[in-house]
Amino acid sequence: MDTMTILALSLETAIGPIAAVYVLAAIGLNMHFGYTGLLNFGQVGFMLVGAYGVAISVTTFGLPLSVGFVISLGCSAVLALLLGIPTLRLRSDYLAISTIAVAEVLRLVYRAEFARPVTGGVYGRNSFADAFYAANPVPAGSYGVGDVDFDADQLWLTLICWGLVALGVAMTALLMHSPWGRVIKGIREDEDAVRSLGKDAFTYKLQSLVFGGVFGGLAGAMIALNQQNIHPDQFMPQVTFYLWAMLLLGGVGTLWGPVVGPMIMWFLLTLFDETLRSIASTDVLPFLATSDSGPLRHALVGVVLMLLIIYRPQGIVGNRKEMLVNVK
Repeated sequence: MDTMTILALSLETAIGPIAAVYVLAAIGLNMHFGYTGLLNFGQVGFMLVGAYGVAISVTTFGLPLSVGFVISLGCSAVLALLLGIPTLRLRSDYLAISTIAVAEVLRLVYRAEFARPVTGGVYGRNSFADAFYAANPVPAGSYGVGDVDFDADQLWLTLICWGLVALGVAMTALLMHSPWGRVIKGIREDEDAVRSLGKDAFTYKLQSLVFGGVFGGLAGAMIALNQQNIHPDQFMPQVTFYLWAMLLLGGVGTLWGPVVGPMIMWFLLTLFDETLRSIASTDVLPFLATSDSGPLRHALVGVVLMLLIIYRPQGIVGNRKEMLVNVK
């Protein structure tokens, strides 16, 4: 495979629907940690309830896909309330422990045998996105420039995903430039000072948790539409840590950090993967097998992240001041 083809594939992944889905989830995580200082290590839990909200509504209860979307977002908001009400009055590390535990418990419950009539158990759900692709107004064909191209269904999904990203960025910008956003940032910097001004910090933090959780659920719903089949083991804890790496790569507490980070991360993952596969197919490195490309690409991305932390800890578009978070 030549260099230009590898670069084209990497660019296609960076602007494709999967990258956009991770941007949506990172926007939510940025609202939690970047703006409010909430340590959420269970963003994948919101993605899980969002994905299954769509899948269960359509396949188990026979509801329209649009209703499934509403239920998906509602389930994410309810999960945020259930997580936040008992933990947000405590230290932030309790929220961190709760979120990672709840996300994993949800995955185990959804894959349990007793839940199989509703969730499909370990086999998950499939064939629930037909209505989405049936509504595709893009004529059949291939669209793109050079080797970067999408078929009609991929382009339809990509446009919808990036449209939701634009909506998320616009909403975040409006909120962060409003009095609500200034209180949220104040909570991150010094919660006691905010309380001394008569603000109910708990309510503001709960609202932030719901906002970020809904965007996590939205990301899960779009993953479900992209894959058209889901099972619980897609939502392992490492998905959350991918999101953290992407957010730190882009820049915490910034408007464009959660957009840039996932795009660069997916570009690098595909670039390293395709390059390693290309090398493995030759005799340049005889000890390198094609199957080694998966773990090695993560190791190489890890090296890039380490260099970034050393030389630019605020991220690609981040502000060093935003990293000085007072998380108690």
